[in-house]
Amino acid sequence: MDVQVYLINGFLESGKTQFIKVTLEDPEFINGDRILLLVCEEGEEEYDEAKFKKKNIFVEYIDSREDYSTEKLTELNAEYHPDKIIVELNGVWQMQEILDMDLPKDWVVAQMITMVDATTFMNYINNMRSLIMEQLKYSDSIIFNRCTRDTKKTDIRRIIKPVNRKAQIIYETVDGSELGGEEEEELPFDVNADPIVIEDDDFGLWYLDILDFPKKYAGKKVTFKAQFYKDDKMPIDTFVPGRFAMQCCANDIGFIGFSARIPSTYADFLASHKNKSWIHVEGKIKVEFRREYRGKGPVLYVTKLEDSVPAEEDIVYFT
Repeated sequence: MDVQVYLINGFLESGKTQFIKVTLEDPEFINGDRILLLVCEEGEEEYDEAKFKKKNIFVEYIDSREDYSTEKLTELNAEYHPDKIIVELNGVWQMQEILDMDLPKDWVVAQMITMVDATTFMNYINNMRSLIMEQLKYSDSIIFNRCTRDTKKTDIRRIIKPVNRKAQIIYETVDGSELGGEEEEELPFDVNADPIVIEDDDFGLWYLDILDFPKKYAGKKVTFKAQFYKDDKMPIDTFVPGRFAMQCCANDIGFIGFSARIPSTYADFLASHKNKSWIHVEGKIKVEFRREYRGKGPVLYVTKLEDSVPAEEDIVYFT
């Protein structure tokens, strides 16, 4: 049987310990299981180990990255035989190294949650961007705590979604309640136009919006300039129109786009074009299940496809 591992990440004083304490008070999570809590970074808050032991919750401290090893975890597994693992990670450890580690037999990472102090987030983005973005890009859920009515959800979303489209973003106030209300995104294009015209500089914002709110665009026509991409694994009538975008920093530029399907009249067009060539696309959006979305997402059914001159800027941004 799989032993579920929950990785709790975030910088010092981001609220990791408090989140774990609340989680370990949840009867549904405890569920009579033996739980091993691995603490890799000690903050101001402490755990009540005596109280935990009465609930079959055991605490072990790992002081250095070198000690967080496959061998050490295997020893702890043999000692405690846990049903679940919670790891309070050190916020400055390299996440890629942690995720690439070989885990003890039957250990499976079930979820990675990153805690963020909303009051200091923009300072980290401005001064330690690459380090905090590595945390965010691998997270399943990102919890912004200490939020206020002045917290700019739109700005946060524009930073996170380019590098982690599937992450659930949760906003909590100082008392732990969820911050209600949705910010209305100010978009530089008219979503009620027919067709919706996406200018070259607006592709990034449109990409975020359509992936987050595909139903908003269902059944609507759209026209935009993009670069062509297709590989051998795609169905013969499918390609990806997209753009290269700066997702995190200058060293992290990737291709973004979504599935498009063509009528048979454009089969020769697809066959004759090379990847990265510039095209102009027009079509209707449908929301369908696609494997690459791990669920439903936007699919463009092309009605018009032609060559185009390149955009003035090769790279798109999300602002």
